[in-house]
Amino acid sequence: MTSVRAAATAFFAVDGFVFATWAVRIPAIKAATHASPAVLGLALLGLSGGAIATMTISGALCRRFGAGRMTVGSAILLSVALLLPPLARSALSLGLALLVFGAAYGSLNVSMNSLAISVVAALRRPVMPSFHAAWSFGGLAGAALGGLLAQHLAPLPHFALVCAAGLTVTAWYGRTLLTHPLAAAGAVTGEIPDPREGAGGQGVSPDSSAGPDSSASPDSSTGHGGRASRSGSVGHGGRVGQGRLGRGWRVVLLFGLIALCSAYGEGAIGDWGALHLRQDLGAGPGLAAAGYAAFALAEACGRLAGSWLLLRLGQTRVLVLGGLTACAGMLAAALAPSVPVALVGFALTGLGVANMFPAAMTRAGLVAGPNGVAAASTLGYAGFLLGPPTIGFLATAVGLSTGLTTVSVLALVAALLAWLARS
Repeated sequence: MTSVRAAATAFFAVDGFVFATWAVRIPAIKAATHASPAVLGLALLGLSGGAIATMTISGALCRRFGAGRMTVGSAILLSVALLLPPLARSALSLGLALLVFGAAYGSLNVSMNSLAISVVAALRRPVMPSFHAAWSFGGLAGAALGGLLAQHLAPLPHFALVCAAGLTVTAWYGRTLLTHPLAAAGAVTGEIPDPREGAGGQGVSPDSSAGPDSSASPDSSTGHGGRASRSGSVGHGGRVGQGRLGRGWRVVLLFGLIALCSAYGEGAIGDWGALHLRQDLGAGPGLAAAGYAAFALAEACGRLAGSWLLLRLGQTRVLVLGGLTACAGMLAAALAPSVPVALVGFALTGLGVANMFPAAMTRAGLVAGPNGVAAASTLGYAGFLLGPPTIGFLATAVGLSTGLTTVSVLALVAALLAWLARS
């Protein structure tokens, strides 16, 4: 199981690394295609459309072929598809290239999250935040390398190096996933895991500080998200009363919206952060890449401490404080008079959103099983992928700085939703 966990962590890191590589070179690719902000926003819809289209079917494909096989195949496709955007010489060709890139990105995200949930269920230990921390550290490494290479290499040779690295990691760790397949999380126990035993330590009751070992007995009736009594409502695959079922899906929708609000900011900074620093504040190519790097580093550190924070402060406090911190940080970054202030703002935003998406997705899974995870993930990644084109249109209408303030608005909405969900 240790080797499978390490392999899953590696694929999260590859995903973050590849996406960051694309994100920090957007200004150069925009210049090569001569696209205006609004036209670039339209092209980015290709990435969003491709990703959301594959997300709707990737869950079924994971159940049919296994999350491990899907993760390996999607990682290969993502690495190769990275070569397409720098070949584009028009907004139309860029949109088509991003359609393929987005399809691979969406497939890998659903597959690797399904794999991670199976690892969490098998280990019954709070390890979910570590996977998302790997994604953030991968993004940090990709942004740092992109900043160094931006001044020396065109996007195509840069992306070719990253493609080769991605394929190498996939070949090395893919063997582990293919030879050690895991059952889907719902098939491990047939029940919703006790939130204090598994699910990344994020499923504790909103204000609980119970430790990971203080679990309820299998036959006890637990609260919202815990194991259900064997004689009453049950978890994955069992019969659920209509009232409880309806309430469960309302909770999934609520936490899915929290994931959407937080992921909107991640996508916005990934696609527009470097351009904001360069276009609005006059930063050079290398320094412009530092914006995403500051965000990714802060987010990674926040996720490393995620399990501890959730156990100590409780879910509600972590989500509310995270939303407020992200709101303040993005206002500072968007309206900053200088690059250093903007970098501090990006870092605060990273700290704020660090544990919002993992916590929301895990809670949805505890309430409604794999289908809840799929629904919350789709909503969250919809925000991640639809945010950038939305800001592209706003950049043309009211300016990029003003458009980025919508990240603050949605972070505040996420904090409000988390407060309303405290019961």
